Amino acid sequence: MPTLAARLLSLWVLLLAGQAQAAEVVVHASRQGEVLHVEASAEVEGDVREVWQVLTDYDHLSDFIPGMRVSRIVARDARRLLVEQKGELRLLFFSYPIEVKLAVDEVPYERINARAVAGDFKEMTGAYRLQADRGRVRLRYSGRLTPDFLVPPLIGTFMLRRNVEKQFGALVDEIARRREAARPSTARPRS
Repeated sequence: MPTLAARLLSLWVLLLAGQAQAAEVVVHASRQGEVLHVEASAEVEGDVREVWQVLTDYDHLSDFIPGMRVSRIVARDARRLLVEQKGELRLLFFSYPIEVKLAVDEVPYERINARAVAGDFKEMTGAYRLQADRGRVRLRYSGRLTPDFLVPPLIGTFMLRRNVEKQFGALVDEIARRREAARPSTARPRS
């Protein structure tokens, strides 16, 4: 029978394996009255074009972002887009359905700015910033949200932080997954 120390070590290894991500994601959330603020960042391997490709794959974000059921481009011209997204914010047994249409402005390989023009927010703005440095990209997100639905005061900031950690983490993981999939195979043919 395994010792208590061996069982604790096994549990610790399982917990770490279950939380593994391609890069460390740092998220800060705060609240001022009804307004929620969030900042997230991570440093990923790759070049800025690879990261940009994932960030701007609007029609497929719902394939890998937790809680997002729909993401699609409704209209596009030059650098401006209208993107519709539907999903939910979850915390324990609570679920808040979310629908939003975002006016998105892109400055390729540098930043993406978005603001809600319709949906479940009185105000919603967000921005991604990319900074390339020697085979790595620093990815930053900052957002300001004023929901048009009740967000409980005691858990609202926690709920926002947890959801952004999951979603931003999934974005970072997708960047790493696509980078790995694009690498040439080093497998040797079998004899």
